[in-house]
Amino acid sequence: MNVKYNEIQELLRSRADLHARLNLMPYDGTPEIKERGDGKYLYVRKRVAGKLTSIYVGIYTEELYNLLLRNAREIREIRKELRRIEKKLADSGYSEDQLSVDIMNNISFARANMKVNIYDQAVLEGVATSFPQTEEIIDNGKVSGMTATDIQKILNLKHAWEFILDKDVIASTSDYYMLSHIARLVNEGFFSEGGRIRGVPVTIGGSSYVPPLPNEGDVKDRIRELTEENGDVIDVAIKLCLYCMKIQVFLDGNKRASVIFANHYLISHGGGILVIPEKEVPEFKSLLVRYYEGENISIISNFMKKNCWKKM
Repeated sequence: MNVKYNEIQELLRSRADLHARLNLMPYDGTPEIKERGDGKYLYVRKRVAGKLTSIYVGIYTEELYNLLLRNAREIREIRKELRRIEKKLADSGYSEDQLSVDIMNNISFARANMKVNIYDQAVLEGVATSFPQTEEIIDNGKVSGMTATDIQKILNLKHAWEFILDKDVIASTSDYYMLSHIARLVNEGFFSEGGRIRGVPVTIGGSSYVPPLPNEGDVKDRIRELTEENGDVIDVAIKLCLYCMKIQVFLDGNKRASVIFANHYLISHGGGILVIPEKEVPEFKSLLVRYYEGENISIISNFMKKNCWKKM
């Protein structure tokens, strides 16, 4: 039974990831070329409410047309894979569980704040962006005046947030495997195996603290211990966040993955959202270094509860 449970959880994670990828697709439909006078224009054709509809994309260029073709092909492949997963879930006897009203409201609350959350996380990571630029990247996938690396980080944050806000993922356990999958998403395009546990030493700039090499079994056990605590959900979420940051589970993206992982736990319990606001980043970084170097967790925890916790 445990093997089947693990298989179902992996299928649900894969399904949610595919849905998130669909949400990131800029165009959904079959490309078509229309000629007007001497000009050629590109549209995508799709069926909406049973009716075929054409949506204007732009003036025809071969590059844009090939992009639309690739986009349509990838969407077909994603939907084919989704059908395969749905069949496997049905064969496994899985049935959808209705999430509570509080959790559904929390998902909506997080979605409404997602652009601000991503902007704040980008600032925490030192990404040189403004909120309008971040919003443009989230909506359109590109913006002028920013490096490709910074744009990729913001797109990865969007992908990871879309992933955890899927109902199937929220219904899943906040465990090591969830953390690893989130880390893979935030590191996408930078590391081929961004969700693999760190196997080399690292140092932390501005701190004398040197994280020990993480042991996978110990990390799994500690995350399970924290999620099984009987304390307030915000306290557990903060402990999860700070533990994963301090242990530096992955080679990179630890703060990004830790914050989103903590939010998976918090949202799945209807507890609001946890993000370090832009104006609190300098103080948070200072407290984080002190926590790394041995200061009692209650100092930074109280700060986060007061300044970083958004309640519904």
